[in-house]
Amino acid sequence: MENALDAGARSVAVRIERGGIDRIEVSDDGSGIPPEELALAVTPHATSKLAPEGPIERIVSLGFRGEALAAIATAARLRIVSRPPEREEARGLEADARGPGPAFSAGRAIGTTVEIRDLFATTPARRKFLKSPAAEQVEVVRTVERLYLAHPSVGIRVGAEAGEIAAYPPEARLADAAARVLGPELLGARIDVAATVPGGTVRGALGRPTLSAATSRRLFLSVNGRPIESRSLAAAVRAAYGDYLPRARYPVGVLRLEVAPERLDVNVHPGKREVRFADERAIAEALRRRVREALLDAPQVAEARPAAPGAPAAGPDRAAVRPSAGPAAPAVQRTLGTPAEARVPRAVAAARGHPALTLLGCLDALYWVAAADDGLLLIDQHAASERVVYDALRRRGRLGRQTLVEPATVRLTGAQHAALRAHGEAVRAAGFDVEPFGPDDVRVRAVPAYRGRTAPASALRELLSELADGGRPTLPDGLEERTAATIACHAAIRAGDPVAVEEMGRVLEALRALPEASYACPHGRPIVIRLPRARLDRWFLRSGA
Repeated sequence: MENALDAGARSVAVRIERGGIDRIEVSDDGSGIPPEELALAVTPHATSKLAPEGPIERIVSLGFRGEALAAIATAARLRIVSRPPEREEARGLEADARGPGPAFSAGRAIGTTVEIRDLFATTPARRKFLKSPAAEQVEVVRTVERLYLAHPSVGIRVGAEAGEIAAYPPEARLADAAARVLGPELLGARIDVAATVPGGTVRGALGRPTLSAATSRRLFLSVNGRPIESRSLAAAVRAAYGDYLPRARYPVGVLRLEVAPERLDVNVHPGKREVRFADERAIAEALRRRVREALLDAPQVAEARPAAPGAPAAGPDRAAVRPSAGPAAPAVQRTLGTPAEARVPRAVAAARGHPALTLLGCLDALYWVAAADDGLLLIDQHAASERVVYDALRRRGRLGRQTLVEPATVRLTGAQHAALRAHGEAVRAAGFDVEPFGPDDVRVRAVPAYRGRTAPASALRELLSELADGGRPTLPDGLEERTAATIACHAAIRAGDPVAVEEMGRVLEALRALPEASYACPHGRPIVIRLPRARLDRWFLRSGA
């Protein structure tokens, strides 16, 4: 694909079989390879992408090293067919670990097709490290997405045995291309970035804090058309969001940097994922400032998501709002009766012999306030409920399922479609009933449910993104944990939801039964903060404190 982009292709087609393990084919409409250079194209350490007059530091192509095709031929069966614009017919050759075979004539439009079969068949030790075909298919789509966002003017289609699995049409606006990969909600909740950095410029489309992700893999970076991974630049973007994001959430979006080639070293990583800038610290600091400025200058448009019954919609950067008074809201100073007495979880009990507490009320539909024998407890209602749902899902293997009266249509990205194919059974076990509905959409007929609360159909997108991204950094890298954490987040009581006192009691009783080591939500956030009586006395300067 990098060679196709270097050749000026405007359209690229990728086809894979068994996730690419059996076959990978990349076809383009680029400038092609002259017949006399076909054999050189599969020769080690050969390249046509460096100007004879130099300088070698000014590398402006993607496949600059040239030995990639030769390396592939040593580990698989390689076939190339190419036709430059000035030729009437295409020429091709095949190569493997024994070297290139004789050239042959073939019929083809202008451009190049590269086909690879039986990946690592000659090196079984390497083949053992491949993941399952479904998992490899997800990674193929993610690789395509990275290149597409670095070159959004090029259309790319991805197909497999069952047909087309992802399509990325050429887009004039970076924001439209970003929405193809990150989801259509980005268009209505984005921050546009267009600024200068030392030695170059940066353009991008970032999501508002409400579109944050559980991992850093939803931030796509590129420099001079090359997709990259950069801890320093990603950390700079995260720092720009500051306290707009919780500790375990990360920005999403696309940033494209353009810098002078001589200020960039692209030969510091075998896979060319990492690069070295001439002044990386200055670029990172400038990027942090530019993103922060764009974030602060962006108009504050309310987030368009359904509110919980009886609660107003949340603002753009804060999920919780004070609910209007109503019969479902707990009354201040109301305590639980003896039969439904709530108890402090063992991990935060002030005294083992006196674990009872009294609920005093709720603050901003966010925090429950309770009195214990030796002070006060503040309980995060979403974190508490999320932990209970997560534990129930891990113990039972699945939640309940609520059939929707009217099926909901959900639009998926290419990576989300690939994750659905790879992890269909896990998605069903999580409580979703999903069926295909057009090239980009699926129809959701049932959603996860727990104790009368249901996850929205749109939660399917986040679950699939989690599965495609490889999981939350605060969880073991297991499929069951990733699925349970994501579903628990959506099926639990949300920040801003009014909660009846009886439901508070049920949640606290369930928390009390959890192991002490589990007393945090699946994202690692604390559930309970304890304010001891002795500390309160010191704050109020009481005698003897």
